[in-house]
Amino acid sequence: MKSFSKLFLLTAVSALALSSCQAKNAASVAAKPEPTKEAKAKNVILFIGDGMGISTITAARIFDGQSKGMSGEDNKLSFEEFPDLALVKTYNLDAQVADSAGTASAMNTGMKTQIGKINVRPDGQLAGCADSAAVPPVLFADLAEKAGMSTGIVSTARLTHATPAAVYGHAQSRGWENDMAISAEGKRHGCVDLASQLVAYGGTNGLELALGGGRSNFLGTSDGGFRGDGKNLTAAWAQKSAAHVYVEDAASLRAINSEGQKNVLGLFNKSHMSYEADRDNVVEPSLTELTEFAIKNLDARGTGYFLMVEAGRIDHAHHGSNAYRALSETQELARAVAAADKLTDDEDTLILVTADHSHVFTIAGYPKAGNPILGLVVPPQSKDGKPSLAGDKLPYTTLGYHNGSHVRDDVEQTPNMVQAKDYKQQSAILRKSETHGGEDVALFAKGPGASQVRGVIDQAEIFGIMRDAVGIEK
Repeated sequence: MKSFSKLFLLTAVSALALSSCQAKNAASVAAKPEPTKEAKAKNVILFIGDGMGISTITAARIFDGQSKGMSGEDNKLSFEEFPDLALVKTYNLDAQVADSAGTASAMNTGMKTQIGKINVRPDGQLAGCADSAAVPPVLFADLAEKAGMSTGIVSTARLTHATPAAVYGHAQSRGWENDMAISAEGKRHGCVDLASQLVAYGGTNGLELALGGGRSNFLGTSDGGFRGDGKNLTAAWAQKSAAHVYVEDAASLRAINSEGQKNVLGLFNKSHMSYEADRDNVVEPSLTELTEFAIKNLDARGTGYFLMVEAGRIDHAHHGSNAYRALSETQELARAVAAADKLTDDEDTLILVTADHSHVFTIAGYPKAGNPILGLVVPPQSKDGKPSLAGDKLPYTTLGYHNGSHVRDDVEQTPNMVQAKDYKQQSAILRKSETHGGEDVALFAKGPGASQVRGVIDQAEIFGIMRDAVGIEK
């Protein structure tokens, strides 16, 4: 039987009378052969490296190896050892180059949507609002909860940011993170902000875990937050049941028995969590620590679980043209994946590692093997270790961006300068912020259902892969 995501994608495209090209693409997705029969997964862990395109993986592989004193080119990140692999198309319905809202929506619903929208159909953008009759698409978390599974979110971004919000929310705009951010139209129709949706999701038996940043969207202005309604949603979470606990620092999280079946909301920063390169371990747990806590907590319940883990700040570093932090964030994601792999069993847990989209991040210039990945380009034929020179007679780095906030200037770059964590790589086109890239991203998989991860697939098919792996019926 064809997977739900393929049928849903085809139906949505037909109903909306999209262009013939889009309809053809959707039809080709729906026409793929049925997967082979295999054991069902009890648990699903979906890792998303926000903005982790192929060039980011390659550079991070070398960065990781070199940081350990190894050959970077021969190194592999933890998830690169996974046996099943596919390329994933990332476009939104209305955009060749996607954003995180549309891409995360595709993974969580099996339906492609428009840029900037979270889990709503183009003909029902106010779905979920009080005055709208539009029905929002079913989420994978909805199906998991209905099947009795536990559900959780871990992110280094705000928990109301696009990727984590797509696990539980519906919004015409990804910007509706708190009540003050909702548009006038949204307020007229009784739309609810994403922070409120997270706390209310599924009633008392909703998300068991939500760990990340974004505390300001859960607090009123009198408490130092952004909410105009004066609500303290962290208190609302804690009041849901005796098992619900709220924490906002690493020490408080570490004081909780990870296997004690507490339902934990952890908000470790007012906005996004700190970059791994800047993190204070006393205040903020690492992505690896959060992942380990989440797996132990969810597994102890014995229900099976769905866990989404996002390395959200890879994307932010790239937007800032800062390769050092983008690569160190990817390195931390690889550590989190390795920890998850160690804590789980390949017989009952499907682990998927992918990206929502890429970035305009390049590796070029013919550097010699072993050249520092963050360094100036030194060619293989160099006898004295001097770097190559561009047409302006200045050296240049291996890593760069097609567009971004720092174009080439006439200041000569030095080896120490370009490898510093605050260095901004040069760009060809000046923009306030570097942009996403539109090429395919990778999907790595292991465990029950991983055999479906092959070839070139649409991002919406990830929903079907997860659903088929667990054997959940609509």
